[in-house]
Amino acid sequence: MKTSKKIIALLLALAILIQTAVYIKAGIDKSYIHMDEAYSLGLASYDKVEIQDNEDFYNTWHNGEYYEDYLALNDDEMNDFSPVYENQKNDVHPPFYYLLLRVAMIFSPNHFSKWGGIVINIIIYAFITIFTYLILTKLFGDKPQYKKLAVVLAFASSITLASLTNVIYVRMYALAALNILIITYLHMKLYEKYSKSTLALIGLSALVGSLTHYFFLFYLAMLFVIMIIHFARNKEKRQILWYVVTLVLAAIASLAIFPYSIQHMFFGYRGDGVISKLTDFSNFPKILADIFEYLKIIHFFTFNNVLAIMLLIMIGVGIYRKVKKTKQKVEISKYFKLLLAPTIFYTLLVAISSPWIELRYIAPVCTMIFVMLFYLMWKLLRSVSRDKIANLTVCMLLVIMVVLPIIIHAEPQVAYSDKREIVQQLSGELNVPTVFWFNSNENRFLDDILLFSLLDESYVAKDAEMSSKNINNILAGKDLSKGIILFINGGQENDEITSAFLDATTLDTVTYLKRMNACDIYYLK
Repeated sequence: MKTSKKIIALLLALAILIQTAVYIKAGIDKSYIHMDEAYSLGLASYDKVEIQDNEDFYNTWHNGEYYEDYLALNDDEMNDFSPVYENQKNDVHPPFYYLLLRVAMIFSPNHFSKWGGIVINIIIYAFITIFTYLILTKLFGDKPQYKKLAVVLAFASSITLASLTNVIYVRMYALAALNILIITYLHMKLYEKYSKSTLALIGLSALVGSLTHYFFLFYLAMLFVIMIIHFARNKEKRQILWYVVTLVLAAIASLAIFPYSIQHMFFGYRGDGVISKLTDFSNFPKILADIFEYLKIIHFFTFNNVLAIMLLIMIGVGIYRKVKKTKQKVEISKYFKLLLAPTIFYTLLVAISSPWIELRYIAPVCTMIFVMLFYLMWKLLRSVSRDKIANLTVCMLLVIMVVLPIIIHAEPQVAYSDKREIVQQLSGELNVPTVFWFNSNENRFLDDILLFSLLDESYVAKDAEMSSKNINNILAGKDLSKGIILFINGGQENDEITSAFLDATTLDTVTYLKRMNACDIYYLK
């Protein structure tokens, strides 16, 4: 029996409601922020890129509001959108995501909130699920009997550890993922039938994508090559012309809005780093090792640790076909190359060029990787079995994929549940005078700014002399009856520093509290 459009719409709406509930739970559980999330908030609202650039930042006592000012949008900043543009000009990313975040921050004025960025991503992922469904229906051939399976796969892709991380990570990667899905779907439509309206939407999508993240251009470049080859084979010279003109106009518009992209991509420190890695093949073993590390990330986060099972199933089906000498061909959708080539190209270039091996850089194509592999597995299963068996196998694997993280207590990458206790302690019974003995050669202060925004009084001692006189000068007039908190970042001898504080004060015990992203925390009493 054919599935009506109304039933599919209801199922899709139900999937989005359920995933939204999951996202809200994940957002509630998020207990800390990454340095780059602090940057997101500061770059969207503060009057400079780094709070450390303030003349009074180092070697002065501050209250929590001083640091929270970097993470929050204050009443006197409500109508000032200039940081969205100026800070990105002086940083390494285009501005569109920060504009959205700046608008979201209006709803939590004067204090830090993780929810502005998370809510943006929740809304983005509702559209990601819709476009994932639309892409799957294209791959399945838009056959009514496969629409329910498309909904199930779209929903499952939205609750992987990669997707959950992308939702609660207050960065631009969720928006970049949506840009990639939208422009892929639009290219599917253009591949099927040339249309000026589709071409216009591709131009708009290319504009937004380029103003969101520069890695988007890796993906778009391969889509461009595929479409040019497609039009050339069909001898559609006019289509080639208008397609090229559309993307050129999108590029011109992007540069007109944000001309600093040229500086970022080709002359900035991040752009130089990417280009140097892409053009240096002298360390081929390192490149292979980085690619392998990204494959491990994909296995764990994109497929919740079931990728190995999927590959075994696919290999098993392949062996079965060989043994049984199955003549039935595995017919792959003509649209599949529009996913495969750009995703592989993007993944390889990111693996080679990204400054660190981290999920965030691959996150924009995780949904695409999920769709492709499940589609391929389903097609292989259908070549040796009936639809019901193939569908049941896929659904059983999806159930395992959803349940497994709960069994092994895996969580989204930036949930930071292990930091919940230290946040509670420093904002509660251990809210005492705090000194950060700071080595400026390893400056990752923003990894700790959230904790400092919770403290009543704190002091960042930059490259300070480790002497009793200097320590006593720093602590002069402070009530040490309940002890002090001491932060120490990298490149320093922690034992020497804690001993120097004990020698300079009446304090006599040292308790190690926590290793954070970039520093160690001690309680001296």
